[in-house]
Amino acid sequence: MILHTRILEQAIDRGERARFVKEILVTPGPVPLSIVRKQLHDDQRGRPAESRAAVLLVHGFGQNRYAWHLPSRSLANHLAASGYDVYNVDLRGHGRSRHLGGEEPRGIDEYVSEDLPRAVEEVQRHTGAKPLFLAGHSLGGLLVYAAAPQLQGALSGIISLGSPYHFTRGSSTLGAIGMVFRAVHAHGAPNVKMPVASLGTVLRKVGRFADSRLYPVPLRGWHRDSLEPHVLDEHLRLALDRGGVKELATMFQWAGERRFGGKRGNYAERFEKLDMPLLVIAGANDTLAPPASVRPAHDRSRSSDKLYRALPLGHIDILVGREAPHTTWPLLTSWMHRRTGGVVAA
Repeated sequence: MILHTRILEQAIDRGERARFVKEILVTPGPVPLSIVRKQLHDDQRGRPAESRAAVLLVHGFGQNRYAWHLPSRSLANHLAASGYDVYNVDLRGHGRSRHLGGEEPRGIDEYVSEDLPRAVEEVQRHTGAKPLFLAGHSLGGLLVYAAAPQLQGALSGIISLGSPYHFTRGSSTLGAIGMVFRAVHAHGAPNVKMPVASLGTVLRKVGRFADSRLYPVPLRGWHRDSLEPHVLDEHLRLALDRGGVKELATMFQWAGERRFGGKRGNYAERFEKLDMPLLVIAGANDTLAPPASVRPAHDRSRSSDKLYRALPLGHIDILVGREAPHTTWPLLTSWMHRRTGGVVAA
């Protein structure tokens, strides 16, 4: 269902702007999901421009759709301006999906078995047989890995950015925190909501100190001095949302078992057997998902068409940092472009 449609001009990066057709879609069913659709506007024809393919963007833990789209810098807008039909979803319990009455998730499995299949179905309803790529950041990338095998007939490729296939690997700090979370998980973790947005408010108040060498916390969501102050402020104000303790505990449990999906899950087997184009991007300066935790997804995949790249970026700035428009963004568009034959589809 389309809630409303608008034609508006928005920023892509710095002085670069364009006119887009923006639609807010809502999936049917008892747990509504909100999806923002963006297409480049063809001013001469007065309609959306033709597109190469569609791409569905999946945010990470404790975030929402704004992870991909900030007022000053927008990867979602870049993709639309590059000829893609872009769909930016708020998972259940996040962003506009929560405001529409979507219930809080009880665990990661609901994202995989319900949210992503329903979001893909909604995209197909609007695009038909157009090629579709599924892209996830952080936890969103893990959800993409887990859901892709059941969606392979609908997908032309999958992309992950800063997604720790072996969570905590390469970080002794995360490993120590994981020991605590695994103890909680062993006794049945209640899915208490973590006020991630409140953390963003605190970080905005400490301002430049959080971006300095004196900041005492060894884990930072971005590489130091990688985002201009106003862009960092936008991310902390808009993109940080909420997350469940049980979701995080599950990821730490997987880390303790040294297996994506855990010893009792079949996510790893299904993903690793999948022969589908795969792009895995890591941030060389990412303290939340170091390359050592990200690369195993590429190495263990049996895809005949796979690519791994480590870029000199951190966790947030891999999407919207100062250098992302010159590194991450062209890598994404060129990779998808080659897998659509360079042909623009109506």
